[in-house]
Amino acid sequence: MAGMNPTQIFQILGAWQKFTENHPKFPKFLKAVGREGVKEGTVLEVKVTTPEGKEYCSNLRVTEEDLELVEQLREMMP
Repeated sequence: MAGMNPTQIFQILGAWQKFTENHPKFPKFLKAVGREGVKEGTVLEVKVTTPEGKEYCSNLRVTEEDLELVEQLREMMP
């Protein structure tokens, strides 16, 4: 995370901890996916539904370069 100071990093980690306390199933989901391993060619999809019922959906196919970011994020998470 180039350009971030240690205070910002600790704030993000604190926010992540609070998020995981509020949504305990999500980290379990991430760990389950991590056990299988995200590989090149894996498709990630995100769907968002607003309280009014409007839906947004997008996906991407993981590239080799994406895997570097995934590994960096994995190393940051407690």
